Amino acid sequence: MRTGRWLPATIISLGVMAVALSARQGGQPSIVLAEVDGIIHPVSAEYLRAAIAEADMSHAALLVITLRTPGGLVDSTRDINSAIIAAKTPVAVFVGPSGSRAASAGFLITIAADVAAMAPGTHIGAAHPVSGDGEKVDEVMAKKMTSDVAGYARTLATQRGRNVPLVEQAVTESKTYTDQEALAAQPPLIDLVASDVPDLLRKLDGRTVKRFDGRTETLHTAGAVTRDVRMTQSQRLLSALAHPQIAYLLLMLGTLGLTIELWSPGAILPGVAGGICLLLAFFAFQVLPVSTAGVLLILFGVVLLILEVKVTSYGLLALGGALSLLLGSMMLVDSPLPELQVGLALIVPVSLAIAGIVLFLVRLAVKAQRLPTVTGARGMVDGRGEALSSFAPGGVGQVRTHGEIWTATADVPIHAGDVVRVLAVEGLRLTVEPWRTGGR
Repeated sequence: MRTGRWLPATIISLGVMAVALSARQGGQPSIVLAEVDGIIHPVSAEYLRAAIAEADMSHAALLVITLRTPGGLVDSTRDINSAIIAAKTPVAVFVGPSGSRAASAGFLITIAADVAAMAPGTHIGAAHPVSGDGEKVDEVMAKKMTSDVAGYARTLATQRGRNVPLVEQAVTESKTYTDQEALAAQPPLIDLVASDVPDLLRKLDGRTVKRFDGRTETLHTAGAVTRDVRMTQSQRLLSALAHPQIAYLLLMLGTLGLTIELWSPGAILPGVAGGICLLLAFFAFQVLPVSTAGVLLILFGVVLLILEVKVTSYGLLALGGALSLLLGSMMLVDSPLPELQVGLALIVPVSLAIAGIVLFLVRLAVKAQRLPTVTGARGMVDGRGEALSSFAPGGVGQVRTHGEIWTATADVPIHAGDVVRVLAVEGLRLTVEPWRTGGR
Protein backbone atom coordinates (compact mmCIF):
# COMPACT_ATOMS: atom_id res chain seq x y z
CA MET A 1 0.00 0.00 0.00
CA ARG A 2 1.09 3.58 -0.54
CA THR A 3 0.64 4.42 3.13
CA GLY A 4 3.40 2.00 4.10
CA ARG A 5 5.81 3.67 1.68
CA TRP A 6 4.71 7.26 2.45
CA LEU A 7 5.14 7.08 6.22
CA PRO A 8 8.91 6.22 6.28
CA ALA A 9 9.55 8.84 3.59
CA THR A 10 7.71 11.43 5.68
CA ILE A 11 9.72 10.55 8.77
CA ILE A 12 12.97 10.86 6.80
CA SER A 13 11.87 14.20 5.33
CA LEU A 14 10.99 15.55 8.78
CA GLY A 15 14.39 14.43 10.02
CA VAL A 16 16.13 16.19 7.13
CA MET A 17 14.17 19.40 7.80
CA ALA A 18 15.01 19.19 11.50
CA VAL A 19 18.72 18.88 10.72
CA ALA A 20 18.54 21.83 8.31
CA LEU A 21 16.58 23.97 10.83
CA SER A 22 19.07 23.15 13.56
CA ALA A 23 21.96 24.13 11.27
CA ARG A 24 20.27 27.42 10.36
CA GLN A 25 19.58 28.24 14.00
CA GLY A 26 23.27 27.65 14.68
CA GLY A 27 24.20 30.07 11.89
CA GLN A 28 25.59 27.31 9.67
CA PRO A 29 24.30 26.84 6.12
CA SER A 30 23.49 23.34 4.91
CA ILE A 31 25.03 22.02 1.70
CA VAL A 32 23.98 18.77 0.00
CA LEU A 33 26.61 16.75 -1.89
CA ALA A 34 25.84 14.25 -4.66
CA GLU A 35 28.16 12.31 -6.94
CA VAL A 36 27.77 10.66 -10.33
CA ASP A 37 30.59 8.46 -11.59
CA GLY A 38 29.54 6.62 -14.73
CA ILE A 39 27.11 6.66 -17.63
CA ILE A 40 24.16 9.03 -17.58
CA HIS A 41 21.04 6.87 -17.74
CA PRO A 42 17.56 6.71 -16.15
CA VAL A 43 18.97 5.46 -12.82
CA SER A 44 21.43 8.35 -12.46
CA ALA A 45 18.66 10.75 -13.53
CA GLU A 46 16.39 9.39 -10.80
CA TYR A 47 19.19 9.71 -8.25
CA LEU A 48 19.96 13.34 -9.12
CA ARG A 49 16.28 14.29 -9.14
CA ALA A 50 15.98 12.84 -5.64
CA ALA A 51 19.09 14.75 -4.51
CA ILE A 52 17.65 18.00 -5.86
CA ALA A 53 14.30 17.33 -4.18
CA GLU A 54 16.03 16.64 -0.86
CA ALA A 55 18.10 19.82 -1.15
CA ASP A 56 14.93 21.84 -1.80
CA MET A 57 13.06 20.16 1.04
CA SER A 58 15.84 20.84 3.54
CA HIS A 59 16.26 24.46 2.34
CA ALA A 60 19.95 23.85 1.61
CA ALA A 61 22.14 26.75 0.58
CA LEU A 62 23.66 24.79 -2.30
CA LEU A 63 23.69 21.41 -4.01
CA VAL A 64 27.08 20.30 -5.33
CA ILE A 65 27.12 17.50 -7.93
CA THR A 66 30.55 15.98 -8.45
CA LEU A 67 30.47 14.67 -12.03
CA ARG A 68 32.64 12.13 -13.87
CA THR A 69 31.07 10.62 -16.96
CA PRO A 70 31.85 9.55 -20.55
CA GLY A 71 28.31 10.49 -21.60
CA GLY A 72 24.93 8.82 -21.75
CA LEU A 73 21.35 9.16 -22.92
CA VAL A 74 20.00 12.49 -24.17
CA ASP A 75 16.57 11.88 -22.60
CA SER A 76 18.10 11.26 -19.17
CA THR A 77 20.28 14.34 -19.60
CA ARG A 78 17.23 16.46 -20.37
CA ASP A 79 15.48 15.07 -17.26
CA ILE A 80 18.46 16.03 -15.09
CA ASN A 81 18.76 19.50 -16.60
CA SER A 82 15.03 20.12 -16.20
CA ALA A 83 15.34 19.27 -12.52
CA ILE A 84 18.39 21.58 -12.16
CA ILE A 85 16.56 24.43 -13.87
CA ALA A 86 13.43 24.02 -11.73
CA ALA A 87 15.35 23.56 -8.46
CA LYS A 88 14.79 26.08 -5.67
CA THR A 89 18.32 25.36 -4.47
CA PRO A 90 21.27 26.65 -6.51
CA VAL A 91 23.09 23.76 -8.17
CA ALA A 92 26.84 23.60 -8.75
CA VAL A 93 28.34 20.94 -11.03
CA PHE A 94 31.97 20.15 -10.22
CA VAL A 95 33.96 18.09 -12.73
CA GLY A 96 36.53 16.35 -10.60
CA PRO A 97 38.82 15.19 -9.22
CA SER A 98 41.83 15.97 -11.40
CA GLY A 99 42.10 13.69 -14.42
CA SER A 100 38.32 13.30 -14.74
CA ARG A 101 36.06 14.46 -17.54
CA ALA A 102 32.46 15.31 -18.28
CA ALA A 103 31.98 14.37 -21.91
CA SER A 104 28.90 14.33 -24.11
CA ALA A 105 25.88 14.28 -21.77
CA GLY A 106 28.10 15.40 -18.89
CA PHE A 107 29.04 18.52 -20.85
CA LEU A 108 25.37 19.50 -21.25
CA ILE A 109 24.74 18.97 -17.53
CA THR A 110 27.74 21.15 -16.67
CA ILE A 111 26.53 23.94 -18.96
CA ALA A 112 23.03 23.80 -17.42
CA ALA A 113 24.22 24.27 -13.82
CA ASP A 114 23.96 27.52 -11.87
CA VAL A 115 27.68 27.15 -11.13
CA ALA A 116 30.02 25.22 -13.45
CA ALA A 117 33.38 24.32 -11.95
CA MET A 118 36.26 22.06 -12.92
CA ALA A 119 39.26 20.61 -11.14
CA PRO A 120 42.74 21.19 -12.61
CA GLY A 121 43.59 18.65 -15.29
CA THR A 122 39.98 17.87 -16.27
CA HIS A 123 38.18 18.43 -19.56
CA ILE A 124 34.66 18.74 -20.93
CA GLY A 125 33.03 18.61 -24.38
CA ALA A 126 32.68 16.00 -27.16
CA ALA A 127 28.90 16.26 -27.09
CA HIS A 128 28.16 15.14 -30.67
CA PRO A 129 25.01 12.94 -30.55
CA VAL A 130 25.06 9.32 -31.71
CA SER A 131 22.33 6.73 -32.22
CA GLY A 132 21.23 5.18 -28.95
CA ASP A 133 21.19 1.65 -30.38
CA GLY A 134 24.64 1.91 -31.94
CA GLU A 135 23.31 1.53 -35.47
CA LYS A 136 24.46 3.81 -38.26
CA VAL A 137 21.98 6.52 -39.23
CA ASP A 138 21.58 8.22 -42.59
CA GLU A 139 22.99 11.68 -43.21
CA VAL A 140 19.65 13.48 -42.96
CA MET A 141 18.79 11.88 -39.62
CA ALA A 142 22.31 12.57 -38.29
CA LYS A 143 21.93 16.25 -39.19
CA LYS A 144 18.54 16.39 -37.46
CA MET A 145 19.94 14.82 -34.30
CA THR A 146 22.94 17.15 -34.26
CA SER A 147 20.83 20.23 -34.94
CA ASP A 148 18.39 19.33 -32.18
CA VAL A 149 21.10 18.81 -29.53
CA ALA A 150 23.01 21.90 -30.72
CA GLY A 151 19.88 24.02 -30.36
CA TYR A 152 19.30 22.66 -26.88
CA ALA A 153 22.92 23.38 -25.90
CA ARG A 154 22.72 26.94 -27.27
CA THR A 155 19.60 27.57 -25.22
CA LEU A 156 21.33 26.45 -22.03
CA ALA A 157 24.47 28.44 -22.79
CA THR A 158 22.57 31.63 -23.65
CA GLN A 159 20.46 31.50 -20.51
CA ARG A 160 23.50 30.80 -18.33
CA GLY A 161 25.67 33.45 -20.04
CA ARG A 162 28.23 30.96 -21.27
CA ASN A 163 30.18 30.93 -24.55
CA VAL A 164 27.57 29.93 -27.14
CA PRO A 165 29.93 29.35 -30.14
CA LEU A 166 32.20 27.04 -28.12
CA VAL A 167 29.20 25.14 -26.75
CA GLU A 168 27.86 24.65 -30.28
CA GLN A 169 31.27 23.44 -31.54
CA ALA A 170 31.34 20.85 -28.76
CA VAL A 171 28.13 19.44 -30.21
CA THR A 172 28.65 19.84 -33.95
CA GLU A 173 32.42 19.22 -34.09
CA SER A 174 32.99 17.18 -30.89
CA LYS A 175 35.35 19.82 -29.51
CA THR A 176 36.78 19.32 -26.04
CA TYR A 177 38.09 21.94 -23.64
CA THR A 178 40.50 21.74 -20.71
CA ASP A 179 39.77 23.54 -17.46
CA GLN A 180 42.05 26.43 -18.43
CA GLU A 181 40.59 26.72 -21.92
CA ALA A 182 37.05 26.68 -20.56
CA LEU A 183 37.83 29.36 -17.96
CA ALA A 184 39.88 31.62 -20.27
CA ALA A 185 37.24 31.72 -23.04
CA GLN A 186 35.37 35.01 -23.54
CA PRO A 187 32.72 34.63 -22.29
CA PRO A 188 33.89 31.61 -20.24
CA LEU A 189 32.38 28.15 -20.41
CA ILE A 190 32.73 27.64 -16.66
CA ASP A 191 32.72 29.89 -13.60
CA LEU A 192 35.82 28.78 -11.73
CA VAL A 193 38.51 26.13 -11.20
CA ALA A 194 38.80 24.47 -7.77
CA SER A 195 41.06 21.71 -6.52
CA ASP A 196 38.30 19.88 -4.63
CA VAL A 197 34.85 20.38 -3.11
CA PRO A 198 36.07 22.18 0.06
CA ASP A 199 38.08 24.54 -2.14
CA LEU A 200 35.01 25.07 -4.31
CA LEU A 201 32.89 25.99 -1.28
CA ARG A 202 35.52 28.47 -0.08
CA LYS A 203 35.62 30.18 -3.48
CA LEU A 204 31.82 30.30 -3.76
CA ASP A 205 31.24 31.98 -0.40
CA GLY A 206 29.72 35.41 -0.99
CA ARG A 207 29.49 34.85 -4.75
CA THR A 208 26.34 36.01 -6.53
CA VAL A 209 24.93 33.58 -9.08
CA LYS A 210 22.27 34.12 -11.70
CA ARG A 211 19.48 31.56 -11.72
CA PHE A 212 17.93 30.24 -14.93
CA ASP A 213 14.88 32.49 -14.57
CA GLY A 214 17.06 35.62 -14.24
CA ARG A 215 16.96 35.96 -10.45
CA THR A 216 20.24 36.50 -8.60
CA GLU A 217 21.19 34.81 -5.36
CA THR A 218 24.20 35.21 -3.10
CA LEU A 219 25.77 32.01 -1.83
CA HIS A 220 26.83 31.60 1.79
CA THR A 221 29.03 28.55 2.10
CA ALA A 222 31.51 29.50 4.84
CA GLY A 223 31.38 27.01 7.70
CA ALA A 224 28.69 25.04 5.92
CA VAL A 225 27.45 21.69 7.20
CA THR A 226 27.78 19.23 4.31
CA ARG A 227 25.65 16.14 3.92
CA ASP A 228 26.13 13.39 1.34
CA VAL A 229 23.18 12.00 -0.59
CA ARG A 230 24.09 8.56 -1.92
CA MET A 231 22.39 6.16 -4.29
CA THR A 232 20.08 3.57 -2.76
CA GLN A 233 21.07 -0.08 -2.91
CA SER A 234 18.67 -0.73 -5.79
CA GLN A 235 20.00 2.28 -7.71
CA ARG A 236 23.58 1.09 -7.22
CA LEU A 237 22.66 -2.37 -8.49
CA LEU A 238 20.84 -1.07 -11.59
CA SER A 239 23.63 1.42 -12.28
CA ALA A 240 26.24 -1.36 -12.09
CA LEU A 241 24.25 -3.43 -14.59
CA ALA A 242 24.66 -0.67 -17.17
CA HIS A 243 28.42 -1.34 -17.32
CA PRO A 244 29.26 -2.78 -20.79
CA GLN A 245 31.26 -5.73 -19.46
CA ILE A 246 28.55 -6.67 -16.94
CA ALA A 247 25.88 -6.43 -19.65
CA TYR A 248 27.99 -8.60 -21.97
CA LEU A 249 28.48 -11.28 -19.31
CA LEU A 250 24.76 -11.27 -18.53
CA LEU A 251 23.92 -11.76 -22.21
CA MET A 252 26.33 -14.68 -22.58
CA LEU A 253 25.24 -16.34 -19.33
CA GLY A 254 21.58 -15.89 -20.22
CA THR A 255 22.10 -17.46 -23.65
CA LEU A 256 23.98 -20.36 -22.08
CA GLY A 257 21.28 -20.90 -19.46
CA LEU A 258 18.47 -21.06 -22.01
CA THR A 259 20.54 -23.40 -24.21
CA ILE A 260 20.97 -25.80 -21.29
CA GLU A 261 17.25 -25.62 -20.49
CA LEU A 262 16.28 -26.41 -24.10
CA TRP A 263 18.50 -29.50 -24.14
CA SER A 264 17.40 -30.73 -20.71
CA PRO A 265 13.78 -29.64 -20.23
CA GLY A 266 12.66 -29.69 -16.62
CA ALA A 267 15.99 -28.64 -15.13
CA ILE A 268 14.24 -25.32 -14.30
CA LEU A 269 17.25 -23.61 -12.66
CA PRO A 270 19.21 -22.97 -15.90
CA GLY A 271 16.10 -21.61 -17.61
CA VAL A 272 15.12 -19.33 -14.72
CA ALA A 273 18.68 -18.05 -14.23
CA GLY A 274 19.14 -17.60 -17.98
CA GLY A 275 15.89 -15.69 -18.32
CA ILE A 276 16.78 -13.35 -15.46
CA CYS A 277 20.24 -12.73 -16.92
CA LEU A 278 18.80 -11.91 -20.35
CA LEU A 279 16.20 -9.51 -18.90
CA LEU A 280 18.91 -7.71 -16.92
CA ALA A 281 21.10 -7.60 -20.04
CA PHE A 282 18.26 -6.08 -22.07
CA PHE A 283 17.81 -3.43 -19.35
CA ALA A 284 21.48 -2.52 -19.72
CA PHE A 285 21.17 -2.49 -23.51
CA GLN A 286 18.58 0.30 -23.23
CA VAL A 287 21.38 2.50 -21.92
CA LEU A 288 24.33 1.24 -23.98
CA PRO A 289 24.80 1.78 -27.74
CA VAL A 290 24.22 -1.86 -28.62
CA SER A 291 24.51 -3.17 -32.17
CA THR A 292 21.67 -5.44 -33.29
CA ALA A 293 24.07 -7.18 -35.67
CA GLY A 294 26.30 -8.07 -32.72
CA VAL A 295 23.43 -9.68 -30.80
CA LEU A 296 22.30 -11.66 -33.87
CA LEU A 297 25.85 -12.89 -34.53
CA ILE A 298 26.10 -14.19 -30.96
CA LEU A 299 22.80 -16.07 -31.27
CA PHE A 300 23.79 -17.40 -34.70
CA GLY A 301 27.07 -18.65 -33.22
CA VAL A 302 25.20 -20.66 -30.58
CA VAL A 303 22.99 -22.21 -33.27
CA LEU A 304 26.04 -23.24 -35.32
CA LEU A 305 27.63 -24.86 -32.27
CA ILE A 306 24.49 -26.91 -31.67
CA LEU A 307 24.31 -27.99 -35.32
CA GLU A 308 27.96 -29.12 -35.21
CA VAL A 309 26.96 -32.10 -33.09
CA LYS A 310 24.12 -33.21 -35.37
CA VAL A 311 25.59 -32.42 -38.78
CA THR A 312 28.80 -33.94 -40.11
CA SER A 313 30.86 -30.88 -40.95
CA TYR A 314 34.31 -32.00 -39.81
CA GLY A 315 34.52 -29.06 -37.40
CA LEU A 316 33.53 -26.33 -39.86
CA LEU A 317 30.29 -25.51 -38.04
CA ALA A 318 32.08 -25.39 -34.69
CA LEU A 319 34.71 -23.07 -36.15
CA GLY A 320 32.03 -20.87 -37.69
CA GLY A 321 30.10 -20.79 -34.40
CA ALA A 322 33.14 -19.77 -32.36
CA LEU A 323 34.05 -17.12 -34.95
CA SER A 324 30.47 -15.80 -34.95
CA LEU A 325 30.51 -15.55 -31.15
CA LEU A 326 33.82 -13.70 -31.23
CA LEU A 327 32.78 -11.24 -33.95
CA GLY A 328 29.37 -10.66 -32.39
CA SER A 329 30.99 -9.93 -29.03
CA MET A 330 33.37 -7.44 -30.62
CA MET A 331 30.50 -5.68 -32.41
CA LEU A 332 28.07 -5.80 -29.48
CA VAL A 333 28.76 -2.33 -28.07
CA ASP A 334 29.31 0.25 -30.81
CA SER A 335 31.00 3.29 -29.29
CA PRO A 336 34.31 5.11 -29.77
CA LEU A 337 34.54 5.70 -26.01
CA PRO A 338 36.83 3.20 -24.23
CA GLU A 339 34.56 3.22 -21.16
CA LEU A 340 31.67 1.90 -23.28
CA GLN A 341 33.60 -0.87 -25.02
CA VAL A 342 34.06 -4.52 -24.10
CA GLY A 343 37.76 -5.38 -24.22
CA LEU A 344 39.29 -8.34 -26.03
CA ALA A 345 40.75 -9.48 -22.71
CA LEU A 346 37.19 -10.38 -21.70
CA ILE A 347 35.70 -11.22 -25.10
CA VAL A 348 38.18 -13.93 -26.14
CA PRO A 349 38.09 -16.12 -23.00
CA VAL A 350 34.32 -15.75 -22.55
CA SER A 351 33.56 -16.58 -26.20
CA LEU A 352 35.83 -19.63 -26.18
CA ALA A 353 34.44 -20.79 -22.83
CA ILE A 354 30.82 -20.45 -24.00
CA ALA A 355 31.64 -22.27 -27.24
CA GLY A 356 33.33 -25.11 -25.36
CA ILE A 357 30.52 -25.44 -22.80
CA VAL A 358 27.79 -25.48 -25.46
CA LEU A 359 29.64 -28.12 -27.52
CA PHE A 360 30.23 -30.25 -24.43
CA LEU A 361 26.60 -30.08 -23.26
CA VAL A 362 25.16 -30.76 -26.70
CA ARG A 363 27.48 -33.76 -27.18
CA LEU A 364 26.32 -35.14 -23.84
CA ALA A 365 22.68 -34.74 -24.90
CA VAL A 366 23.26 -36.51 -28.24
CA LYS A 367 25.25 -39.28 -26.57
CA ALA A 368 22.43 -39.84 -24.08
CA GLN A 369 19.93 -40.16 -26.94
CA ARG A 370 22.06 -42.90 -28.54
CA LEU A 371 22.35 -45.05 -25.40
CA PRO A 372 20.33 -48.31 -25.44
CA THR A 373 16.98 -48.27 -23.69
CA VAL A 374 17.16 -49.62 -20.14
CA THR A 375 13.48 -49.52 -19.19
CA GLY A 376 10.29 -51.19 -20.46
CA ALA A 377 10.11 -54.07 -22.91
CA ARG A 378 12.94 -52.79 -25.08
CA GLY A 379 15.15 -52.55 -22.03
CA MET A 380 14.73 -56.28 -21.38
CA VAL A 381 15.90 -57.46 -24.81
CA ASP A 382 19.45 -58.86 -24.68
CA GLY A 383 19.15 -59.01 -20.90
CA ARG A 384 20.58 -61.88 -18.89
CA GLY A 385 18.42 -64.32 -16.91
CA GLU A 386 18.32 -67.70 -15.16
CA ALA A 387 16.04 -70.62 -16.02
CA LEU A 388 14.01 -71.75 -12.98
CA SER A 389 12.61 -74.85 -14.73
CA SER A 390 13.42 -77.09 -17.65
CA PHE A 391 11.35 -76.93 -20.80
CA ALA A 392 11.52 -78.58 -24.23
CA PRO A 393 11.69 -76.70 -27.55
CA GLY A 394 8.41 -74.82 -28.01
CA GLY A 395 7.51 -75.57 -24.43
CA VAL A 396 6.90 -73.13 -21.62
CA GLY A 397 8.95 -72.59 -18.48
CA GLN A 398 9.96 -69.91 -16.02
CA VAL A 399 13.02 -67.64 -15.94
CA ARG A 400 14.19 -64.93 -13.59
CA THR A 401 15.45 -61.69 -15.17
CA HIS A 402 15.64 -58.10 -13.97
CA GLY A 403 14.61 -59.29 -10.51
CA GLU A 404 11.29 -60.70 -11.78
CA ILE A 405 9.95 -64.15 -12.69
CA TRP A 406 8.61 -64.46 -16.23
CA THR A 407 6.99 -67.14 -18.35
CA ALA A 408 9.36 -68.03 -21.18
CA THR A 409 9.64 -70.22 -24.26
CA ALA A 410 12.61 -71.27 -26.41
CA ASP A 411 13.43 -72.99 -29.70
CA VAL A 412 16.03 -75.21 -28.02
CA PRO A 413 15.95 -77.26 -24.83
CA ILE A 414 16.45 -75.21 -21.66
CA HIS A 415 17.51 -76.84 -18.38
CA ALA A 416 16.89 -75.51 -14.89
CA GLY A 417 19.80 -73.35 -13.77
CA ASP A 418 20.89 -72.43 -17.30
CA VAL A 419 21.90 -68.82 -17.98
CA VAL A 420 19.69 -67.48 -20.76
CA ARG A 421 19.46 -64.37 -22.93
CA VAL A 422 16.17 -62.61 -23.67
CA LEU A 423 15.51 -62.45 -27.42
CA ALA A 424 12.04 -60.87 -27.47
CA VAL A 425 9.13 -59.81 -25.30
CA GLU A 426 5.60 -60.68 -26.45
CA GLY A 427 3.01 -59.56 -23.93
CA LEU A 428 3.87 -61.36 -20.70
CA ARG A 429 5.97 -64.09 -22.35
CA LEU A 430 9.68 -63.99 -23.11
CA THR A 431 11.54 -65.78 -25.90
CA VAL A 432 14.96 -66.88 -24.65
CA GLU A 433 17.99 -68.88 -25.71
CA PRO A 434 20.94 -70.31 -23.86
CA TRP A 435 23.54 -67.64 -23.08
CA ARG A 436 26.39 -69.85 -24.24
CA THR A 437 25.10 -70.01 -27.83
CA GLY A 438 24.08 -66.43 -28.37
CA GLY A 439 25.20 -64.51 -25.32
CA ARG A 440 27.64 -61.62 -25.23
